[in-house]
Amino acid sequence: MTQDGWNAEDGFAPTCPEPFQMTTPVNLAQVTAVLYPGQIRGGDYKAHGGFRFDSVASNAVPVVIPITGRIVQGARYLENSDVQYMFEIIHPCGMMIRFDHLLTLSPKFAAIAETLPVAQTDDSRTTQINPPVDVAAGEVMATAIGQITDGKNVFVDWGVYDLRTKNQVSADPAWKATHDPQLAQHAVCWFDLLSAEDESRIRALPAGDSTSGNASDFCR
Repeated sequence: MTQDGWNAEDGFAPTCPEPFQMTTPVNLAQVTAVLYPGQIRGGDYKAHGGFRFDSVASNAVPVVIPITGRIVQGARYLENSDVQYMFEIIHPCGMMIRFDHLLTLSPKFAAIAETLPVAQTDDSRTTQINPPVDVAAGEVMATAIGQITDGKNVFVDWGVYDLRTKNQVSADPAWKATHDPQLAQHAVCWFDLLSAEDESRIRALPAGDSTSGNASDFCR
């Protein structure tokens, strides 16, 4: 990672499969709303999207890894008195995913989380996982998501980033000058990386943010 983006180890990354496709990390039948990547939410710009689960009985919503890769960074922090976990996973070809607001981790991820700094309130800075840990598509990352202390709030953030190149909107100098070169300028619409059936189901869901709706810098 550099000040202006990302470089592959040894200057080389294998070619990504074309088309590059992922499975959905959650059960779409439980999703009640989708958060669009590349929009203002809660007063801040969010390059990532996510899912809401407002009809489930509890926070016990599993999250599975949608790609094979390596866990390279993680964080644990306190938000509304709940410990929240974040992880970044990079596919060898340079596609990265980031999950946030994981509540209860699978044993493998719980062991990794124990190597991270002690959780501090609203301090979600990531820490490098050294050495990185290999993971496979389909592994369970978390068994519960969201927050519980101030009432059941069941959601998960999911961002996808193409570290090989910057996205189309970053070609606008004004946009580029005000958006993070390490994440926002590499963010993509993960809707486009799913099967046609899953993409159609997601686009048919209500937008999860009442203000920005389905506005997105990346999803057309």
